Amino acid sequence: MTVLIAGGGIGGLTLALSLHQIGVPAKVFESVPELRPLGVGINVLPHAVRELIELGLHDKLDAAAVRTKELAYFSKHGKPIWSEPRGIEAGYKWPQFSIHRGTLQQVLLDAAIERLGRENILTSHHLSGWTETENGVRAEFIDKATGKSKGSHDGVLLIAADGIHSAVRERLYPNEGPPIWNGRILWRGITDSDAFLSGRTMIMAGHEILKFVCYPISKQADGAGKFRINWVAERHMPPTYQWRREDYNRTAKLEEFLPWFKDWKFDWLDVPGLIENCPHAYEYPLVDRDPVSQWTFGRVTLMGDAAHPMYPIGSNGASQAILDARVITREILAHGPTNAALVAYEAERRPATSDLVMLNRRNGPEQVMQMVEERAPNGYNVVTDVLSLQELEDIAANYKRVAGFQVEGLNAKPPIVQLTQEAPRAAG
Repeated sequence: MTVLIAGGGIGGLTLALSLHQIGVPAKVFESVPELRPLGVGINVLPHAVRELIELGLHDKLDAAAVRTKELAYFSKHGKPIWSEPRGIEAGYKWPQFSIHRGTLQQVLLDAAIERLGRENILTSHHLSGWTETENGVRAEFIDKATGKSKGSHDGVLLIAADGIHSAVRERLYPNEGPPIWNGRILWRGITDSDAFLSGRTMIMAGHEILKFVCYPISKQADGAGKFRINWVAERHMPPTYQWRREDYNRTAKLEEFLPWFKDWKFDWLDVPGLIENCPHAYEYPLVDRDPVSQWTFGRVTLMGDAAHPMYPIGSNGASQAILDARVITREILAHGPTNAALVAYEAERRPATSDLVMLNRRNGPEQVMQMVEERAPNGYNVVTDVLSLQELEDIAANYKRVAGFQVEGLNAKPPIVQLTQEAPRAAG
C-alpha cells in the first residue's frame, strides 16, 4: 500500500522523498498540468536545511542558493536597529539558505522523479474527494481544467499538502471560509543588481505600516557582477482598500506602491531603484488562517500550508512544511503507516505551529521596527537611545525558541528521521 500525497509543493515533495528514504512507497498528486519553478525568493532555516541535507540534497542546494550570513533590521530612514548572524556564522552546524522558491521545488522534484519514478508524480490530478476503505483510503481525482474524472487511487494514508486553499481542509472544515486578510499587501519581485552590505545579508527596513525586505538569492546573476536580489515591499492598506484574491501570478502595478518608497535611497541600498528595475513583480495580499483544533481524521491529515498557513514573517513557511514532512516520516517509521502515526505527528506539530501562526500575527521578531517607529518616528542617533539591548535580545531569542531553531538546542539534537530502525511494511 502507498501513502497518497495531495500536493507537489515543497512540503509534499519533501514528504515523498522522506518516505522513500525509509522504504515506504508514496505517490504525489498535483492539480496543475505541469510543475514549473514559479515564485520568488524564500529562506530555509537551519533546522529545515538539516533535514534536506539528510535527504542528500546539500550539494545541489548549496550550488543554487546563497548562504545567508546575517539578518539586519533598519528604520525607515535606513538607520540600523538590530543585526544578528545567521546560519553557519551564528554557530549552527547547518547553513541558512536564501533561494528562489521555484529552484528549491525543482531540486526536490528532480530528486523525486529520480528516486520514486516519474510515474509516481502525477500532474493534472486535483483531489475531489476520498473515502476510507477497510485497509486505507480511496482518493478520487479530476482534471481541474476540464472537470473530467482522472480516476481513483488506493493508499494506506492520505496526506494533504495542498496549500492554503487545501481541498482536504475545505472538506474537513466546510464552514471555514476564505483565508483571513490582515489589511496588508505584499509586492514581490526579483531584480538583478549590485550586492549590498555583506553580500549575503537579509535586510528588513521600515515599520508595521510600510516595510521593505530584500536579500540575494544567487551568487551572481550575470557576467557583469550583478546579483539576483529578491525583494518584498509591504504596506498596511487603509480600510477602504478592496483586496484581491491572494495569488502570486497577479502582476503588480508599480505606480500603486512605488511612490511610498521613492525617498528610501539609503547610502547602502537604493530601494526605489530595485523596484523600478524589476522586470516583473507580483501582488500578494498577506493572509493566513486561524489554527484549527484537529488535523488528523482517521487515515487523513493536513501538513504545511494546508495545516498552518502563516504570514511570511521570520522565514518560516517552507521550513515548517519541511519539518512536518520529516515528523510524519519519523512517526510512520515508528508506528507504521497508521492513524497512530498521524496522531503522534499532530501531537507534536500542531501546538508548535499554532504558536508560530499567532506569533507571526504579532510581527514576530520584526516588532522591533514598529517599536522604533513608535518611540522615534523622526529618527535617532543610535538605536539604544530608543530600545534597550535587553529588549532587542529578548525579542530575537523568543522567536527562535517558538520557531524551534535555537542554536544550542538544535545543534545538540539528532536529525528528525534516524534510519536506525527497520522500515515498517506499508500494510503495518
